Amino acid sequence: MQYKVTIKNKAVKQSMTIPPKDREKVYDGIKKLENSETWGDVRRLVNHLYDYRLRVGNYRALFNIIDSQLEIKEISVEEIKKRDDHTY
Repeated sequence: MQYKVTIKNKAVKQSMTIPPKDREKVYDGIKKLENSETWGDVRRLVNHLYDYRLRVGNYRALFNIIDSQLEIKEISVEEIKKRDDHTY
């Protein structure tokens, strides 16, 4: 199954604070979300504002899957944060 990945402005702004090498790794991980067979370290979140998280090193991309009637579903990356006690 194919997914269309969109990155919200808030996530883009947060990613600008990440060192360039780490930012590139995070964006590579997000790009892999387009293909459902190569997601990597994705976990469903319970009792959280967002449905899923993608782990890339010390960083987390928090995202929702927008279910639609179309063949291509949409993944909306809402936030990109460094992992700490307040991430989730």
